[in-house]
Amino acid sequence: MSSVAEIQDYLVHLAPLDLAESWDNVGLLMGDPAQKVNQILTCLTLTPDVAAEAISAGADLIISHHPILFRPVQQITSTSVEGKMLLDLIQAKIAVYSPHTSYDSAERGINWQLANLLGLEEIGVLRPIVSASEESGEEERGAGRFGTLPAEFSLPQLNQLIKQALKVSSLQFVGEPDLRIRRIGIACGAAAEFLKDAHYHDCQVLLTGEARFHACLEARALGMGLILPGHYATERPAMEQMAQLLQQQFPDLKIGASQQETDPLQWDCDSEPA
Repeated sequence: MSSVAEIQDYLVHLAPLDLAESWDNVGLLMGDPAQKVNQILTCLTLTPDVAAEAISAGADLIISHHPILFRPVQQITSTSVEGKMLLDLIQAKIAVYSPHTSYDSAERGINWQLANLLGLEEIGVLRPIVSASEESGEEERGAGRFGTLPAEFSLPQLNQLIKQALKVSSLQFVGEPDLRIRRIGIACGAAAEFLKDAHYHDCQVLLTGEARFHACLEARALGMGLILPGHYATERPAMEQMAQLLQQQFPDLKIGASQQETDPLQWDCDSEPA
């Protein structure tokens, strides 16, 4: 039987913690490293319904992409939604691990998975980490990815490709229909701050989950496309992939992605106003 510490070692190998952004909170955030694990649940965000699912299923470890305890906490009591959830998890002896931006930026992490899903070639790092390791011939490390499409696409064609790949019926975008695209920047979640990095690498488009209004204006000013299929759509599939990777590594354990988790945003796809 594996322990939390043994699973943690594998997760650190998969998504090294030194890849995480400086503002992030990653790693084992709650629980006993020595605790034995029979069952693992993965999710994008640890919410009360996901916590209830884990408790009901008898899970010992939750791997939540988005961290719990992201901001300083002064109280953990049952009078708040988060406090009650944490107390319930502690009482059930469920540990919580978050890879977050270390998994975003890992060699085969979320951004690479998105690039691979879209069939991009010559995949590179949008924002490299400057280190001596680059001189040793190791693969470039850092945040975001960019790559080249196998053929030139118009913006509407690329939107359709992304909708099919991510299994979404609609998305938001910035850009002119006649924009011709061969190179794409990718930064999952809410990462429009990579616009300038994508522009530097001669990308015609940045794909991210969501963006603020002023980032949309910035994309337009740069003459770039900005494609926004949703935060959930760009990151949840990678947590399903993580469950599969863990199952291969720990075949004696019961591992799966949350079945209760859903995108909190709903999309009205009517083409004409009522």
